[in-house]
Amino acid sequence: MSKRFSATKAISEVSTRLRKIADAYASFDQIDGTHPYQIALPEGSVLYPVRTLKNAKIAHFNFSLAREMGLIPENHPDQMNPALERKILETFSLQIINEYDQAHRKHLLRQDVKPHKYMATRYLQIQHSDKAGRTSGDGRSIWNGCIKHKGKAWDVSSRGTGVTCLAPGAVEAGQAVKTGDDSYGYSCGLADVDELMGSALMSEIFHMQGIGTERVLTILDLGKGCGIGVRASENLLRPAHLFLWLKQGKREALRKATDYFIQRQVQNKPNRNWKFAANSPNRYKHMLYAIADDFARFAAILERNYIFAWMDWDGDNVLANAGIIDYGSIRQFGLRHDRYRYDDVQRFSTNLNEQAGKTRLILQVFVQLVDFIKTGERKRISTFDSHPVLSYFDKNFQKQIRYIFLKQVGYNPKQAEFLMVKHSRSVEALYRSYSVLERAKTKDKMKRVPDGINRPAVFKMRTVLRELPAAIRSAGLSKIKNQVMTPIEMMTLMASCFARRRDSRLSAGLTTKISIFQENYLNLLRIAKGIENTSDFMRTFVERAGNMNIAGRITGNSAEFIVDSLLTSRIKKNLSVREMQLAMETFTVQQVPQARRKLRKFEPVDLDSPAGELYQELLQLALEYEDDI
Repeated sequence: MSKRFSATKAISEVSTRLRKIADAYASFDQIDGTHPYQIALPEGSVLYPVRTLKNAKIAHFNFSLAREMGLIPENHPDQMNPALERKILETFSLQIINEYDQAHRKHLLRQDVKPHKYMATRYLQIQHSDKAGRTSGDGRSIWNGCIKHKGKAWDVSSRGTGVTCLAPGAVEAGQAVKTGDDSYGYSCGLADVDELMGSALMSEIFHMQGIGTERVLTILDLGKGCGIGVRASENLLRPAHLFLWLKQGKREALRKATDYFIQRQVQNKPNRNWKFAANSPNRYKHMLYAIADDFARFAAILERNYIFAWMDWDGDNVLANAGIIDYGSIRQFGLRHDRYRYDDVQRFSTNLNEQAGKTRLILQVFVQLVDFIKTGERKRISTFDSHPVLSYFDKNFQKQIRYIFLKQVGYNPKQAEFLMVKHSRSVEALYRSYSVLERAKTKDKMKRVPDGINRPAVFKMRTVLRELPAAIRSAGLSKIKNQVMTPIEMMTLMASCFARRRDSRLSAGLTTKISIFQENYLNLLRIAKGIENTSDFMRTFVERAGNMNIAGRITGNSAEFIVDSLLTSRIKKNLSVREMQLAMETFTVQQVPQARRKLRKFEPVDLDSPAGELYQELLQLALEYEDDI
C-alpha cells in the first residue's frame, strides 16, 4: 500500500467520523429563530436581528432534556465534547441588536448576524402602567425557535439576551435603552448566572415530581456574573399571551392566538383532556374544561407542596398549560408559610392562601375570552362568576387536594381513591384536623424578611407524616388505642425552629387538636388496613410516607445557598462542569420520591469524589434550612 493511498484513507476516515459527529447534532439546526407563532400571529411579537457572542462558556447542560427533545442521540453519554460544545454555543450564544444598537451601533449589523430574526413576544403584565398589554412582554428574552421530535413540539427561548422595547425599564425610559444599562430599573436585559442555576435546579426537581414546569436546557456563562439561560417546554405560551388581545378588544387576534394554543396542545396531547380535534366546532368549550382540569390539579399541587407562585389575573407568571415559569418568583416552603408575601417595591405579592383563588380568576378570564370570541361582545368579568366551568374547577380542586394529601400521608393511588369514594367523612376529618395544625402560626406579629414579610408557621407536619407510621409499626397498630404519642412527644416531633416558647406551650386547646388529629389518623389507617389486610401493609405504608416526606426538602432559602455553593465550588475548588452536574443530578434525584427516581437514568456518585463531596454539602444545606421559606 502506497503512502499516498494510506494518507488518503486516513483523511477519508477522519472526514467520515467528523460527518457522523455533525449529523448527531443536526437537530440543533432546527432552532434558528423561526417559530410558527410568528406566522400564526405576526402582531404578537417584535422581531430582532441577533448576533453571535464570543467567549461564552457552558456552565450547565441538561443531557436528559436534550435527549427528550431529540437534540442528542438516546445513547449519548452525559459528557461534553468539542463538537457538542461548539453546536450549543453556535445555537444559543446570542444577543439581540436592539433599537439602541440599530441607532448608535450599526456596525453590529454586519458582525456574525444570524440569517433569521428572533421574536420577543407580547403578553400582558400587571406591573406595566398600560394594563392592556400594549407595551409589555419579553423584556430580556427571545424565542430561539421550535423543535419537533417523536410527534411532540418543543418551544425554546433564552433569557439574558438583551433588553427589548417590551421591558418595563425601556417603557419607563421612553427611549431606546442600551443592553446592560440598569438606569431605569428592569432595563438591563441581562440575567445573573446564579438566578439561572437556581432555575435549573428547582425546575428539574419539580419536573421529576410530575409538576408542570419550564425546564432549563443550558446555561451559558458570559463572565462578570452574567449569563444566558435557555429554557424549553412543550408549550411556552402564558395565559397572558392571549389575555392582552381580550383587554385590547382585538377579537380576531384573540381568536388566532387561542386557536394556535389549542392546536399546539392537541398536537402534543399532554393528557386525555386534549384528545379532541383542533378544528372542532366545540374546540373552545373543550379547551375550557381541559384547562379547568389541568389548573385544578396544578393549584392543588402548589397548595399541598407549599409552593409559592405569584399568580394574578394577568396570567403572566404561569404557563397556559398549567405549569411553572419564571423561577424568580417561585419558592418552595418547608412549612406552610402561607402569610409570606414578596416585596416587589411597588406592591406586595399574593400569598399561598390566595393562589387557588387567583388560579380560578385566570380560568374565569379564559371563560370571558371564549365568550368574546363567540359573541363579539366583551362582557364584564363578574358576568361569569357562576359559570359551569368554574364550578367544575372548584370540585376538581377540592378532590385533587384530598387525593394528593392522602398520598402524602402514605396511601398508594388505589387506596387513596377508594378511601375518598367509600370513606369520605373519615378522609375529611383527617384532612381538617391536619390542616388546623399545619396552618398554625407563631403568636409573633408579621415581620420583615430579606425579600418580603412573613408570619411563620410553627409545626413541621410533613415530619409528623414521615415519623408517625414508623412509631405505629413499632408499637403495633392493634395495640394502640387513640394516641400514638403523648402530646409532649408530639410537640417534640413537630415543633419547628420558628416555634417560640409560648407557641409550644401545651394549652388545653392545642392538646385537644393534637389528640383529634391522632384519632382521625389512626381511624383512617385502620380502615385502610382492614380493607387491604396484607401482611406487608404497614411496611409499605411506612416506606411510602418516608418517600413522600423526605428530610432535607429544598426550600427557597436553601436553594440560594445551594446555588452559591455550586458556583463557589466551580471557581474556588476548580470543579469541572461535569463534576458540578453530577452533584446537581444526584441531589435532584434525592429530592423526589423513590418511585419517581426510577424514571431517570443517573450515574451513582462516589461520595469521596469532588462531586460526591459537593453533593453532601448541598444536602447538608437543604437539611439546615428545611423549615424555612
